[in-house]
Amino acid sequence: MSDQRRMHDRPAAATASAHAPRPGDVPGRDLALRPVAVSALVWERLTRLRDRRAAGLAGDWSEAERAALDLYAPLARRGGGGAILGQIGQSLDGRVATESGDARDVSGADGLAHLHRLRALSDAVVIGVRTALHDRPSLTVRLVEGRNPARVVIDPAARLPDDAQVFNDDGARRIVIQSVAAPRPAGVEVVDLPRVDGWIDPRAIVAALEGLGLRHLLVEGGAITIAQFLDAGLLSRLHVAVAPLIIGTGPQSLTTRPVETLAQALRPPMAVYGLGSDILFDCATGG
Repeated sequence: MSDQRRMHDRPAAATASAHAPRPGDVPGRDLALRPVAVSALVWERLTRLRDRRAAGLAGDWSEAERAALDLYAPLARRGGGGAILGQIGQSLDGRVATESGDARDVSGADGLAHLHRLRALSDAVVIGVRTALHDRPSLTVRLVEGRNPARVVIDPAARLPDDAQVFNDDGARRIVIQSVAAPRPAGVEVVDLPRVDGWIDPRAIVAALEGLGLRHLLVEGGAITIAQFLDAGLLSRLHVAVAPLIIGTGPQSLTTRPVETLAQALRPPMAVYGLGSDILFDCATGG
C-alpha cells in the first residue's frame, strides 16, 4: 500500500471511531452551544404562553430567538401537569460561594437576567432557610418585565425572623413551610408539615403547594435544597449556569445521593445555551 493510500485511510478510520457509540453517549444530548436572544417579541410570546393567551411558538424567529423559546417554553407552558425546575449558578470549579459565604456575583449579568426570567415564568420560587438567612434574597423580577412569583421558604425549625427580606409585603404571596408551631407576620401563609430524619419530604412540599394552586415551581436554592428535589425525582428540568471564574474553595454545587460506579451516574438528555456571560446546561431530568 502506498504512503498516499495510508494517509487517505487514516482520517476515515478516525472519523468512524469518533462517531461510534460509547457507554457515556446519551440519546437527546446536544452539546452544540446555542446562543440565546430574548428579544421583546420573544419575551411577549413567552409571557402570553404563561398566561394562556398564546397556543404555540410558531413565527419567523432567528436561530437565537428560537433557542430562547426552546429554553424557556417548558416552564412557560400551562395546561396538563405542572413543571418543577431547579436552577443553580456555579463557578468553573463547581463552587456556589466563597468560604465566607459571598455568593452575590457568582453568576454574571446575563446569568442573573436568566434567573429573573425563570422567576417571572413560575408560579412560585422555593428556597431553603439557609439561603433566606445568608443571601437575604428578594426573589423579585426587577430585571425583566413580569409579575413577582409567590415566595416559598422551607423553614422546618422556624429560624427565619419576621423582618426577613422574603417576608416583605410587595403584593406577592409569601409562604413558609415549617414543622413547629410559630407565629409569622400578618399575610404570610403557613404550611405545617412534619420532618422525617430532620428534613421535610420534598414530595409533601410539592403536594402542599399544588393544593395552594402553585404547580409551576422554580427551586432556586440553595444547593442542598435543589439536590433534595433532584434525588426525590421531582425536577422536570435542571439548569446549571456556569460562570467563567474559579473560586478555589467554598461550598460545592450539587451533592446528590452517591453512586458506586459511573455507570450509575445520572446522564440526562441536555442542551447547551450561551447566555452571554454564562454557559447554561439545560438538563431534562424527568420528574
